[in-house]
Parts: sequence; structure tokens; C-alpha cells
Amino acid sequence: MSQIAYVNGQYVPRMNAVVNIEDRGYQFADGIYEVICIKNRRLVDEERHLLRLERSLKELRIAPPMARKPLSLAMRHLLRVNRITDGIIYLQITRGVAKRDHAFPVDVPSALVMTVNRIKLPTYETLAKGAKVISIPDIRWKRRDIKSISLLPNCLGKQQAREAGAYEAWMIDDDGSVTEGTSSNAWIVTAEGELVTRRADSAILNGITRLAILDKANEHAVRFVERPFTLEEAKNAREAFLTSTTSFLKPVVEIDGEPVGDGRIGALSDNLLKHYFQHMADQTGGA
Repeated sequence: MSQIAYVNGQYVPRMNAVVNIEDRGYQFADGIYEVICIKNRRLVDEERHLLRLERSLKELRIAPPMARKPLSLAMRHLLRVNRITDGIIYLQITRGVAKRDHAFPVDVPSALVMTVNRIKLPTYETLAKGAKVISIPDIRWKRRDIKSISLLPNCLGKQQAREAGAYEAWMIDDDGSVTEGTSSNAWIVTAEGELVTRRADSAILNGITRLAILDKANEHAVRFVERPFTLEEAKNAREAFLTSTTSFLKPVVEIDGEPVGDGRIGALSDNLLKHYFQHMADQTGGA
């Protein structure tokens, strides 16, 4: 755990970092967040993360606490003072502190908190082993494209997966189609070798790793389509995998106790995982 946190313009010892009890994030989950991977002291896909952060703020009509350039400088300073090499940086922006009222407060500055944590980033060998997934109903609100701090349904789903001995839960909409995981995007490879992931509309969060994998698919002439796919399609797919900032690309080798393909990482998943590691190395100067 890092020693210094950023709280509303101040770098403070993490053990002393506090927010007001009337912060609207605490009382209403009225805020957004981002998680960015740190590798070799550099931020992976920083620009895309900050673009998504700005979009989430705009959709919730929350004023940015500062412009992008000073925010980037503040993030880098936080990395330096904590001497972070590999890990994550967490940013949370809320509508601010005000007397409790459902309606928006007037002339209240938004609140920004940032922390960094050292973590052991996954290796190719650990990711290639794959993961088990279960399916659950999607009970979330209809604006999943906003990276809101209101994550209770996701937490319930993740806990259900853990109790079932699985890594992730894929959520199923009323039409029987997979939306996404509780903290990841969902992908399959059809029997014909076509890569499929759901289109990034209001039904899912447009993952930054998702976008990087689509870039790699384009660069390497991989046939792909953005469309819904059913749970049955996923169970009968040649391959499946999930993507996220901290899981990179993780093959899904089992869904609801049934093996996907031959129960091992597939050829396309393997290639895309290697391409993603190269994508990170190109930005961070190391494998």
C-alpha cells in the first residue's frame, strides 16, 4: 500500500486521508472513478482513461476538478512520491460536499481523491492458465457506459463468483445475451473463428483494454464483429476470454461448470494476449 494519497489538492499521509461525511459520493454514490495500470513507472493508456473519465463526468454533469494537464501532473507526482514501479492508480471524483439533498448543490466544487497501490501485475504464464466464469442475471441500472462508483450489483456478482470458485461472473440481460463481467468485458471466438464482443453502447462499459484489443485485431487482420452473443453461444464457442485494466486478457476456460472449447487457452486468445503485452511494452519501455 502506498504511503501518500491525494485529497482535494493536498498530498497527505494515507493513514490521515479523510473525506467529509457529507461528500455526495459517500451519501449518494454521486461520482465516477478510473483505474489505470502502472507499469515500469508509467501509466498504460493514460489518454484513453482520461477521455473516458471526462465523458463520465459530462454524462453525470459533474464539473471536472481540474484540467487534464494538471491532473496528469498530479498523478505523476503521486507515483513519484510513493515510488511506485508496478501497480494501479485509483481516481475518484464526486459532485462534492453539500447538505444532503437529492437535487444537485449549487456552486459546490467537485471532490478528487487519488491513491496508488503496488500490485504484482499478471504474467503471461498466469493469465494463460485461464479462468472459470459463472452466469448471473444483470440487475444493474441502464447507464453502464458511465464509470459510476455505484457498484453494489457488481460487488454482489463478484462475491457470488468467488463463492462458486470462479474468477468472474458474466451478467445476462433479459434477452439471454451476455452484457459483460462484474469488472471486465466479455468476448468469444465463434466456431468459424470470428471474434465477437458486445457493441459499446449504454449496456456495457467501454473498457480501455477492450479498445486496445480491438486495435490489435484490426492491426492483425482478425475478423471481428461487435454484437450481442447469448450465453449458449458462449458455452459453445471455440474460445472465450475477458479483458480489464488489471486482468489484461484472461482466457475463459469454463462457464457454469462446462468447458469452453478444449478447456485451455485458444490460439486467437493466445495471440491477442501476446499482442497486448507488446502494446504495454511499447508504452512503458519494457516487456
